[in-house]
Amino acid sequence: MSEAVEEKAPAPPTGIPMKMVIIIVAGVLVLALGGGFAMMKMMSGPSGEKAHGEGEEAKPAAHGESAEKGGGHGASADAGAIADLDPFIVNLADTPEIRYLKVTLKVEADSSSTVELIKARTPQIRDAILVLLTGLDSATARSPQGKHKLREDITERINGLLPKKSVKSTYFTEFVIQ
Repeated sequence: MSEAVEEKAPAPPTGIPMKMVIIIVAGVLVLALGGGFAMMKMMSGPSGEKAHGEGEEAKPAAHGESAEKGGGHGASADAGAIADLDPFIVNLADTPEIRYLKVTLKVEADSSSTVELIKARTPQIRDAILVLLTGLDSATARSPQGKHKLREDITERINGLLPKKSVKSTYFTEFVIQ
């Protein structure tokens, strides 16, 4: 009789429980959908930005707005109206510590002929900007007001070296203090 009792006892499960299978399948599905979504976003990124940028150019810009939006108005008016300057690396005027500033600039001009004039006068322009940058201290250079004033001063110095005031604005593309 004891043998009959032993035969009726349930056998322990030998496979993976059904709950675990459902959880694993759901996790794989979520990862696959997330990966597909991320891939679609990465592949359509530049065209999405282009469509967004074209919509912004169609709107009229308020005073000073085009310079802060990345020069959309100046770039569409004359594609060659931005001059690149080589990076500037200078010692700042901090006395107790030695601090360095690395700045890369882009200069927005009113025409491509002004860009050519800027390229021809690069040594004078670089000298004027280097003298200005070495007079800065790190506290001024770090503040938003200091950067804004520096941008205006650089624009004024470049315009002072050109026959007419044809530089619209100066943009920082790299600004590192160490």
